[in-house]
Amino acid sequence: MARPFTGKSSIEAARKARDAARTAAELRIALAVLLPLEAGLSLAQTALVLGRSRHTTCALRTDFCARASGLRAARRKKSELRNRAKSTLQAEAAALDAVLAGAAQGAVLVIPGLKEKIEAHLGHSISLAGVYRMLARHGWRKMAPDTEHPQGNAQAREEWKKNSRPIWRKCAPSSPSSSPCG
Repeated sequence: MARPFTGKSSIEAARKARDAARTAAELRIALAVLLPLEAGLSLAQTALVLGRSRHTTCALRTDFCARASGLRAARRKKSELRNRAKSTLQAEAAALDAVLAGAAQGAVLVIPGLKEKIEAHLGHSISLAGVYRMLARHGWRKMAPDTEHPQGNAQAREEWKKNSRPIWRKCAPSSPSSSPCG
């Protein structure tokens, strides 16, 4: 004879989860707990109703019961979850607002110098590439490339452009058998 279903202590939490479910996955999890206990279905029948395997249905039940009883931490919402991110988007935005206050008025940003300030504000380390990705994620981008060295001589550069000999010569079109500039 099969073992009786456990989870009677979490049946009220499953009912609340069923009523508050917004996605099919949330509803499946709640029904995986409720169907065997309230309708008397077996695990195989519950799996058939939910459209999942017997093993997955059992895992859904045990995971829900463990979270409802407090043995496991509650799942984070998908809106809060960003792969393995250490910070939420709101925390990143607050850190960037605090650190980049002068940059909004056109101040020059030096990213390696900002790295330590951002780390101090977030409370954990972040790689330099992570800083660049964070800036891109929040809409910061390099507006114009550096075209000249700050200690360069603009007048000498223009003089060189005017007087330098051309590297490329434009040749008249010719037949394929003759040389291009002959």
